[in-house]
Amino acid sequence: MFEALGSRLDAVFKKLRGHGRLTDKEVDVALREIRLALLEADVALPAVKTFLAGIRERAVGEDILRSLTPGQQVIKIVNDELVKILGTKAVPLEKAPSPPTVILLAGLQGSGKTTLAAKLGLHISKKGQRVLLVAADLERPAAIKQLQILGEQAGLAVHADLESTDPVAIARAGLERGRREADVVIIDTAGRLHIDEEMMDQVARVHKAVEPHEVLFVLDAMTGQDALNSANAFSQTLPLTGIVLTKIDGDARGGAALSATTVTGRPIKFASNGEKLEDLEAFHPDRIASRILGMGDVLTLIEKAESVVTEEEAIVQARKVMEARFDLEDFLQQMQSVKKMGGLGSMLKMLPAIPGVGKISDADISETDLTRAEAIIRSMTPKERADPRVISGPRRSRIAKGSGTGVHQVNDLLKQFDAARKMMKQMSKMRPGKGRKGMQFPGL
Repeated sequence: MFEALGSRLDAVFKKLRGHGRLTDKEVDVALREIRLALLEADVALPAVKTFLAGIRERAVGEDILRSLTPGQQVIKIVNDELVKILGTKAVPLEKAPSPPTVILLAGLQGSGKTTLAAKLGLHISKKGQRVLLVAADLERPAAIKQLQILGEQAGLAVHADLESTDPVAIARAGLERGRREADVVIIDTAGRLHIDEEMMDQVARVHKAVEPHEVLFVLDAMTGQDALNSANAFSQTLPLTGIVLTKIDGDARGGAALSATTVTGRPIKFASNGEKLEDLEAFHPDRIASRILGMGDVLTLIEKAESVVTEEEAIVQARKVMEARFDLEDFLQQMQSVKKMGGLGSMLKMLPAIPGVGKISDADISETDLTRAEAIIRSMTPKERADPRVISGPRRSRIAKGSGTGVHQVNDLLKQFDAARKMMKQMSKMRPGKGRKGMQFPGL
């Protein structure tokens, strides 16, 4: 959702880099262009004013005007101010002095509360805590069933009462069960298509009955500033402790994310960036700012990798690469790891731009190619995966039929893999050189 804003800001920075020195006039022009970029991204006016005031205060000064690299100095200032309006630092969930920690989810219908309940529960359970989901949304007919299905997929217990018509009683009973069985209780409440007194009264009564440690407003990033108006309306009834952004993988302009903390005064604690239950990450303002400015988010990428690949597995794979023992079975395992991390597109968005090349788009590398490669490898026998040299003409035809591809596509995969393995062999023969040549690559 930040691609359009990132492109506009990058264009501003390119103009600034072309100047050996910056004058007050050039800074003013840049600030006007940044202002337009933020307004086009649907950022709330109070957030825009705060952001630009912070930049102006630091950019219009002797240090910048006399700097040898004024363009880079301005980029650093913009990055710092982005971090500020996004919340400065990551804010973790509150933890009860004695279990269970109670988390209440609030928001409008369609914001993704029920799915978020399961995502958040899975995220917390991965840290070794027992989680109980409570289905207290009785307004939407399918809400209880949806939470039960999602809970089963995430391996989480769900408290539901299909006979009851009182959400307060269900929430209270869920909390009692949580005191016996769980470390964290997450309560899904009802939403409406718009704010009304009945809904606010209901969620207020649920809040009073369970006295939650966290009250998270689930904000649909696709709805822009309207969502912020809803958040403010909820904050007048409930003591909100934080915000969770959903659907940030969509094509919205990003205004809600950039405005939320400034407008509501509450930190963004999590962001949901996909449809899978694993697609939830803690919100780090500095990392999001880096993504917007095209610097990538390598730390989050590393955390995702660590969640799907153990240190021992990583060491074994690295050793195989350096010893040129990497086979098609290893390649298949790596593709599975990429899928668990959210897919190739998700990973590419976290990589920084490459000097002279720019940002690699997920359109440059097709997920379809990886899916086809996986199908081809899965159609091979263990012996063929370990040693592709045994794959004769008849075997290639069998593999093509089994994977639903053509023989030429099987040949292409084998050629690419053979070329990669040859490159690994060359790398494994690297040895320290002498003099100014440094490392030598025999045969290259």
